[in-house]
Amino acid sequence: MYRFFNRHKLFLTDVGLIYAAAIWGATFYIVKDSLRFINPLAQLGYRFLFASLVLGIFLKIKHKKLISNFKEGFILGVLVWILFVPQTIGLKYTTASNSGFITGLFVVFVPIFSLLLFKAIPSFQKITAILLATSGLYFLTGGLKELNIGDVITLIAAMAYALHILVSGVFMKRKIDPYVNTFQQFFTMGALSLSTGLLFGQSIFVQSMNSLWIIIFLALFPSLSGFVIQMVALQYTAPVKVAIIFTLEPVFAAIFAWTLGGEKFLPINAFGGLLIVFAMIISELPMTKSEKI
Repeated sequence: MYRFFNRHKLFLTDVGLIYAAAIWGATFYIVKDSLRFINPLAQLGYRFLFASLVLGIFLKIKHKKLISNFKEGFILGVLVWILFVPQTIGLKYTTASNSGFITGLFVVFVPIFSLLLFKAIPSFQKITAILLATSGLYFLTGGLKELNIGDVITLIAAMAYALHILVSGVFMKRKIDPYVNTFQQFFTMGALSLSTGLLFGQSIFVQSMNSLWIIIFLALFPSLSGFVIQMVALQYTAPVKVAIIFTLEPVFAAIFAWTLGGEKFLPINAFGGLLIVFAMIISELPMTKSEKI
């Protein structure tokens, strides 16, 4: 099995990243709907603490040290918190399409932060893919409509998303255990979310059984499987490439909204999704020798 993975690891990591984008996209409208019955901080706290519990039990069975390289896990956990809290709170004040477009702008921030922090310049190929993906996001989501406070809050999430991908890539290249690191991120994220909710006097009660099942679903699939795949993939894949693949998330969100959510299908939105797919294909073309990120 290891020999098979090693031989096809680039293909398998790409497939895994596409799955992560799909499962995250599938839950977009579910999260917005669930916020009617539970405080955003409480939802995030329970979601990630439950994910950390499940993963922690698995790691203890495997005799893994859960506090190994905890500093790195804590840093990434804080970035996840800065990502999810503004995004989730922002959804209360803006539309799902605005949130999807603004969050998707992380694909632009990744090369910007990479240049500022690591002096890494993306190739012309990657820049082309980023521009295509950003254009696709605009057509898919309808772009930004009537800027409001929720949009500004969500922009913080987009920047944190980009930083999380970049910093995760740096840590994973150090051969840190991705499973233990993911557990630490989940625990940090969950603890920070519930603590912040309690500090500001927010309700931490789950007001419906449906919200409880949504929390369990979000913990096991988008959180647990999606994040583990991302951390493993960053051992072998450049952060900019990961960012481009993750722009497929709103494509899958639109597909699920059209099919399961009953939303109206618009050709212009489909054109945007097609541009994002083209961007991913371009990013998959053979890299030049000068490619750094």
